[in-house]
Amino acid sequence: MARDSAIVYFYTKQNCKLCEDVKQLLQILQMDYHFSIVEQNIYQDERLLEDYFLLIPVVRIGSRELSAESISFATLEQFLQEHLT
Repeated sequence: MARDSAIVYFYTKQNCKLCEDVKQLLQILQMDYHFSIVEQNIYQDERLLEDYFLLIPVVRIGSRELSAESISFATLEQFLQEHLT
């Protein structure tokens, strides 16, 4: 069972179609896994911009990350299942 207070960090940027798609997937999966999404635009934080510029979008739970090259509905659900339960 997922923890009610689980937080999923979502690193994104403006005008990013893939980011919008992944956000929709997260919102769908939120119904089953009960987590909060903290969305952060990498252009508002220089450290985030430096770390994630080529990887956007990125989903992070704790120290674990899933970046754009690996994100699909199946991999995102598996990632949430492994790290939220």
